[in-house]
Amino acid sequence: MLLEFLYSKIHRATVTDANLNYVGSITIDEELLNAANMKEWQKVEILDVNNGERFQTYIIKGKAGSGDICLNGAAARKVQPGDKVIIVTYGQFEEKELKDFKPTVVIVDDDNKIVETK
Repeated sequence: MLLEFLYSKIHRATVTDANLNYVGSITIDEELLNAANMKEWQKVEILDVNNGERFQTYIIKGKAGSGDICLNGAAARKVQPGDKVIIVTYGQFEEKELKDFKPTVVIVDDDNKIVETK
């Protein structure tokens, strides 16, 4: 049986933009994606700390080092620039795979620069 667990997250990133006139997704700085073991086109859950919204979308790779966290399309209505968000991925694992597994957690500062990776 497969069990679903946290795979990775970017913790308390700051939304830099909300672009209603773009076709769906979240743009995330490539450096953050690499640090969090996230991939372009991967499904993510977005948790807005400021307003309690929780929704899913997919990733578009942003420019490395830009600090971009931009919600696009319909998702742009659920956040405001400056909001703090937690970006989460999940993985499906066999129970035996969980023995040594630890999720990747990337903690960022207010400018979306990496402070710590766990």
